[in-house]
Amino acid sequence: MTRSAPDSCPGVLRLHEAADGPLARIRLPGGRLRPDQLLALAEAARDLGDGGIELTSRGNVQLRRIGDADALAARLGNADLLPSRTHERVRNIVASPLSGRLGGLADIRELIPRLDDALRAAPALADLPGRVLFTLDDGRGDVSGLGGDFGIHAVGANDYALLLGERDSGIRVPDAQTVEVLLAAAHEFQALRGEHWRLREIADGPARIVAALGLEPTADPLDPPAPQDIPIGWFAQDDGLVSLGAGVRLGVLPARTAEFLAAADRPVVLTPWRSLILSDLDEWTAEQVVRVLAPMGLIFDATSPWLLVTACAGQPGCAKSRTDVRADAAGAVTEGRVSPSGTPSAGQGLTVEEIAVPGRQHWSGCERRCGRPRGAVTDVVAESDGYRIGPPVPR
Repeated sequence: MTRSAPDSCPGVLRLHEAADGPLARIRLPGGRLRPDQLLALAEAARDLGDGGIELTSRGNVQLRRIGDADALAARLGNADLLPSRTHERVRNIVASPLSGRLGGLADIRELIPRLDDALRAAPALADLPGRVLFTLDDGRGDVSGLGGDFGIHAVGANDYALLLGERDSGIRVPDAQTVEVLLAAAHEFQALRGEHWRLREIADGPARIVAALGLEPTADPLDPPAPQDIPIGWFAQDDGLVSLGAGVRLGVLPARTAEFLAAADRPVVLTPWRSLILSDLDEWTAEQVVRVLAPMGLIFDATSPWLLVTACAGQPGCAKSRTDVRADAAGAVTEGRVSPSGTPSAGQGLTVEEIAVPGRQHWSGCERRCGRPRGAVTDVVAESDGYRIGPPVPR
């Protein structure tokens, strides 16, 4: 069966022509960055883009208004951020960001490069859609509910549930076989998918893949994981060191702030919630990081209203957007019209000044609601005569 349309997901080698210029999306398996890689991204954003690093809901990043695509590819290649020219858009792997440092049933950190290496070593999987997502959950349930196509969820230190289409298949896989089984499932998806981009779009897709793999369910399926709080603030690691979870206002990390983060010379994990975790700090260094980076806009307070708000690109980045929604959302936060609870504004045709929304909310420049997070979120949608506010609806 032929594909209904070409896969338009952007990457580094195929940019998206946004309204404000070319946009590059850089895959970061597990959201992991070495300090030198974060510095390379900051310098590329500053020298070749608009000066911002956009965090995505898959722990990847985007750079906007790229002025020299070849120079960007060369810089990222030198920083090991473009390890494959054939598979660069399919390296979509999210993983529990605190795994191996705090909590969880298993340490899944080594599974991330194992899966990434195996993906890149499989020529046929270069043709996976750029929308396909792999999830590696250490048992705490933080990433298994993020809409993955293929995933594992720890049920013990070395035992994992196989997730297909975000749901537990009932199959249990030992640590040594996890990558092999995930790749086998991806190959079967390629054979089945026809014009479809995601596993959930295929009728009985998970059951058909289980049958093709020849594996037998041996356990009752796990219940879907409950929503969890974004890891923000100070976290004491199991080894006595500290991790700092920081929110990023509307998911855009300024290059200058990223340079200061890189100067801490510690590993960084970008999360699927458009936040980041700086790990392996001693207490004194952690205190200095907060002292320097909080005034620069990073959010270390889990009660901050900034953590309740997400927004699409809006104008000028998107030609379909009716307004600059990021500026409007930022104004609502700074003017105190965003709070954890209260009575929301209602109706449509609302001016920016009339909008007051409690709880989680997503601001969109049009009905497509791009970038909307999963779960119960109030939609604030721009229309031709102002904004419309809808009730919290799971999506």
